[in-house]
Amino acid sequence: MPGGPAASGGGINADANKSKWAGILMTAFSAFGGILFGYDTGVINGVKAMLPWLQVFGEIGPDGKPFLSSSRESLVVSILSAGTFFGALLGAPVADYIGRKWGVVFAVLVFCVGVAMQTASKAIPLFVVGRVFAGLGVGIVSCLIPMYQSECSPKWIRGAVVSLYQWAITIGLLVAAVVNNGTQNRAGNSSWQIPVAVQFIWAFILAAGMAVLPESPRWLVKRGRDEDARKSLARLTGHDASSPVIENELEEIRNNLEAEKALGSSTYLDCFRLSHNKICLRTLTGIFIQAWQQLTGINFIFYYGTTFFINSGIRDGFLITVATNIVNVFMTLPGIWGVERFGRRTLLFWGAVGMCVCEFIVAIVGVTVSTENLAGQRVLIAFVCIYIAFFASTWGPIAWVITGEIFPLQIRAKAMSLSVASNWLWNFGIGYATPYLVNDQPGSAGLQVKVFFIWGSTCACCAIFTYFCVPETKGLSLEQIDEMYQEILPWQSHTWRTQHADALSDEKHSSHEERLEEKA
Repeated sequence: MPGGPAASGGGINADANKSKWAGILMTAFSAFGGILFGYDTGVINGVKAMLPWLQVFGEIGPDGKPFLSSSRESLVVSILSAGTFFGALLGAPVADYIGRKWGVVFAVLVFCVGVAMQTASKAIPLFVVGRVFAGLGVGIVSCLIPMYQSECSPKWIRGAVVSLYQWAITIGLLVAAVVNNGTQNRAGNSSWQIPVAVQFIWAFILAAGMAVLPESPRWLVKRGRDEDARKSLARLTGHDASSPVIENELEEIRNNLEAEKALGSSTYLDCFRLSHNKICLRTLTGIFIQAWQQLTGINFIFYYGTTFFINSGIRDGFLITVATNIVNVFMTLPGIWGVERFGRRTLLFWGAVGMCVCEFIVAIVGVTVSTENLAGQRVLIAFVCIYIAFFASTWGPIAWVITGEIFPLQIRAKAMSLSVASNWLWNFGIGYATPYLVNDQPGSAGLQVKVFFIWGSTCACCAIFTYFCVPETKGLSLEQIDEMYQEILPWQSHTWRTQHADALSDEKHSSHEERLEEKA
């Protein structure tokens, strides 16, 4: 699932007690931006299966009933991802010139233009253009929100705060499924216009909230607005603006900016440079881990799940979609916890294996059991839910964690932008191609449930990719990760960490003692 956090650097050395209700709650609220993408993704899944929507935007079949052709369905669904791709590229200049928080407000306004077009449209061209504008807004938000969170949240809890953005996406998907289920039987266009228009509410909440939050101190210092940065830090940390703590924070931000400037500028070609610290391998790992995340097939469920379940003989596809989204929301939480408990590489590998098994079972059940067989349909639904649980607790959040950790400082921003762009690009490609693979229409492959053989095979490739290309970075600082890449290959990371276990244990013990001293 795209749009998750891809943050780096930043953070503030806030006191854990004083900042608890200030910086944490403020930056945690900004994760609400994930609702925009999650809801928009989920709402189109249900809306395009509603009869009133098909009557307006579909085509009339030989039997006189409205239907959605593969070409039109792929356009309506995937065009959002095309917009988000370009929106993500616009995110960097918007963040630099407008700022983090006001950049989000600007993105929300662009998003609202798209929602208004979709709600008012009576023909497919305007609806598609509205999807593009909404995608542009979502793309900018997906770049700015994690950036704002990483620069404003306390360092000691930054990872958890940034991960909330991914969780918000899953909540948005669930809310969309619930709203679609509630309006599907309404007569007239209100059945689909209400779910689409509800997005104005989420946009207003996000824009209003961001307008009153402090701007990123890092951005303010970068623009030479030190006094404004001082006030922003005071709000985020709970300290008085004249406190020595605030002055120390400002000094550290200035030093970090100077250090970044000293590294000099880098180009995108530098991301593929063959060097002793394997920069090219690391860049390709980030790009491909985002591609494989999309190739797990997860967005097939969240883009086309309702239609798929109905075509598979399940009576209430809308209700099953609600159930799958509930699984997605709550199984993301074990992933956020487990990433530090079990490690990145371990969860990614076994998550891929688990998804592979579930998808092959779904495919086999789908092709061997009649759609009239109730027990068979229950097995299909159960293993789809187990598959979603494996994704939500492994590849959903952890692919973004890896992307945020493996790049050296000098090329981190550019390498991460390439990785995020890869996510959106594959999201668009899969969204566009799926109707041609699944639908039983002229010019389409008509695979239907057999498409899970493809997703199962790609998940097997995810496991192979993880074994050879993803190192275990649990408990390592960014500097230690850089050192590890210089000395070994990714599949040797367990041995490297074992050899350095004493040093890592001493560092962890030292950090624990420092935290105890701070509390004392």
